[in-house]
Amino acid sequence: MSHKYEKNQPISGDLLGGHYATMAEEEKLERSLGNRHIQLIAIGGAIGTGLFMGSGKTLAVSGTSILLTYTIIGFFFFFVMRAMGELLLSNTHYKSFADFATAYLGPWAGFFLGWSYWLSWIVTAIADIIVIGGYAQFWFPDMPAWIPAFFTISLLTVLNLLTVKLFGEMEFWFALIKIIAIIVFLCIGVYLIAIGFTSPDGVKASLSHITESGSIFPYGVSGFLSGFQIAVFAFMGIELVGTTAAETKNPEEVLPKAINTIPVRILLFYVGALVCIIAVTSWAKISPNQSPFVHMFTLIGLPAAASLVNFVVATSAMSSANSGIFATSRMLYGLSVEKDAPIWFKKLSSRKVPVNSLLFSMLCVVIGASILFFVPNVMKAFTIISTLTSILIIFTFAMILISYLAYRKKAPHLHESSVYKMPGGNFMAWMTLVFLGFVTVILALDHDTMIALVCSPIWFIGLYIAYKRHSKRDLERAWILQHGKRIEK
Repeated sequence: MSHKYEKNQPISGDLLGGHYATMAEEEKLERSLGNRHIQLIAIGGAIGTGLFMGSGKTLAVSGTSILLTYTIIGFFFFFVMRAMGELLLSNTHYKSFADFATAYLGPWAGFFLGWSYWLSWIVTAIADIIVIGGYAQFWFPDMPAWIPAFFTISLLTVLNLLTVKLFGEMEFWFALIKIIAIIVFLCIGVYLIAIGFTSPDGVKASLSHITESGSIFPYGVSGFLSGFQIAVFAFMGIELVGTTAAETKNPEEVLPKAINTIPVRILLFYVGALVCIIAVTSWAKISPNQSPFVHMFTLIGLPAAASLVNFVVATSAMSSANSGIFATSRMLYGLSVEKDAPIWFKKLSSRKVPVNSLLFSMLCVVIGASILFFVPNVMKAFTIISTLTSILIIFTFAMILISYLAYRKKAPHLHESSVYKMPGGNFMAWMTLVFLGFVTVILALDHDTMIALVCSPIWFIGLYIAYKRHSKRDLERAWILQHGKRIEK
């Protein structure tokens, strides 16, 4: 069978992200995730370890100005998600954002973005696994953190080897636990503030703690800026709706719903929860080495409630790790389909799970989680790992925006016909890119984050070498995605 490609024709229905095989020639991921799965995955992605664990450190260094930090980051990241949504819906055969990057920027972009996003979730899963070890120490203080960490890795590997539908169900219930817990937490916080509750150590719950002297910028502008690193990490996961696109039923209906609720989730889960913590405990009582959610109930003299909240935040970390495992295995599968990764990563099990991609990703998580043997302090290990994730997610989001700008230039007809246009268009895309550059500069101001920033070019240099060595690709692929249609003779 021979092929030729006709210029300026719509993309053929069997061009899945550039891989022009027929349905009979290649196994496909199943579209078995429904609306309730995607909605809860999107919400669960916005409530993770960065909020439950990392917000303690950001509060400690930034004071109550962290409320402004989360609001600013959430505002700009919403536009990244809208850009991603418009691009994914412009061609529902895109399996993830690596595909539209390939289409509009070239094969190199899909290669760099795919592998970098894979690494970002590997690192995130490692961070979550590390934190689970810390949460277990709340109940078993003498237990080494690596024991619960490696138990969690084994459990999640087995569960993910089953079916995509099971992943959706796990995330549905994990996310539901988090949502109910946050809502209950907010209700308790509002009640304590309303009655003017006074904790055993004499702190009275009041909204005045948000603006009290020395709490807004306790360490000046530098402290405010340093809070951006972990705050950016906290938002890792909101883009998961993009990686589930290939396994989503009715993406035209489901994806916009999931993306449009992001601002509400940010205001409720991030800003609302932190307002309650600050108002009930006061900024001065926040511990940088413990989850402020658990710490709040400990301070007000309710250790049983603190234990329950610790269980919730532990399941939250497990949920985030589970999402990371899903994202890495699917991204590696996509890279293999695009011939950017070894072909054996493309293998699907009888249950339509990319088994080799999953097992290789879990091996990387095991190696990374071994940092607990060398850095037994959970919070220190978490900070080291989360900084690298922040850099990678900034790169990922920047590539999504650059792809959007290229799409607006190269496919204006698709933008005009889009029913889900990004608000602000090119202007907000450029403004958000400037913001991402600003955050990158901030990372250079702190010693710990500077180390990760300086080391990160090693990854991109390695990717460049790998791309040049065994990706002498068919450059026709990017042209096909933009202009081509397969015509069979």
